[in-house]
Amino acid sequence: MKSATSSPRNQSRTGASATSDRKQETALKLWVVLARSFNAVSARLNEDIAQHELTPTEFAILEVLFHKGPLLLGEVQRKILVTSGGITYLVDRLVEKGLVKREECPEDRRARYAVLTPAGTALIRRVFPQHAVAIEQVMAGLSSAEQREAIALLRKLGLAAAAQDEKDQEE
Repeated sequence: MKSATSSPRNQSRTGASATSDRKQETALKLWVVLARSFNAVSARLNEDIAQHELTPTEFAILEVLFHKGPLLLGEVQRKILVTSGGITYLVDRLVEKGLVKREECPEDRRARYAVLTPAGTALIRRVFPQHAVAIEQVMAGLSSAEQREAIALLRKLGLAAAAQDEKDQEE
């Protein structure tokens, strides 16, 4: 007598289910490895930033202003991915430290620019090259070719996730 799982109909279901399980298992494993890698790299780079008595987000604000010049607070917010309330708080802290100042926007009285002060410029000009070396060192676990491949794959993954999010919002 044949068991129910040996019929062609049940084998195809079992095969499809096994394939689906393997795909799901691989996706879950990728997520765990990606998260653990990100956490390990972030921890190392956050240590580097903390040496300068800055939080990672404060450093990100200084870095974006250094490389992009004065920006509206909303632009800074979008570039470093914090909430609108968060950007206000963070810029307030950097103002208190004398590293950033706010300037009026001539076109919109409600808007304010974040601008590096001379002290902020001096700090980021001194600290950023050291931080770039720390990034290079932490990424040295991959060859240059592997880094380029990882960039391409992670960009592809991010774009696919963003497209899926847009699709879900349309539905």
